[in-house]
Amino acid sequence: MLHVLLHMARHDGPLTSEAIARMLGTNAVVVRRTMAGLREEGYVRSEKGHGGGWVICADLERVTLLDIHRAVGGPRIFAIGNEHANPACAVEKVVNAAVEDALRDAEALLIARFGAVTLARLAQQFDALCIAPPHGDMSGIAS
Repeated sequence: MLHVLLHMARHDGPLTSEAIARMLGTNAVVVRRTMAGLREEGYVRSEKGHGGGWVICADLERVTLLDIHRAVGGPRIFAIGNEHANPACAVEKVVNAAVEDALRDAEALLIARFGAVTLARLAQQFDALCIAPPHGDMSGIAS
């Protein structure tokens, strides 16, 4: 969805669910379901009728990757964990504890980093790539 939000931020006018679905290689139903979470948080709005679609309405300076994750992904960063929360095997208990500690540390780091990156920062980086000369092009460099 970050991909879509950045395109929306630089696109004049609404994007339809169908256009977004083509961009993501999915179908419009999945797009509408995902965008609903972003709409509930006030990051996008939908415009109905001919010429309608999805429009970003968030302040890019205030919205972070963590905000978007929470709007579309939920509270958990990782979808991995222990198969058995209370195993009878002592070895599995020790392994589970080590894995849980590592996942907790990794999740804390990712949450901190996601919370520090705004959509505005990503948009600025995108803009810089779009205006940068192609690799190896020396035409913009004075001799």
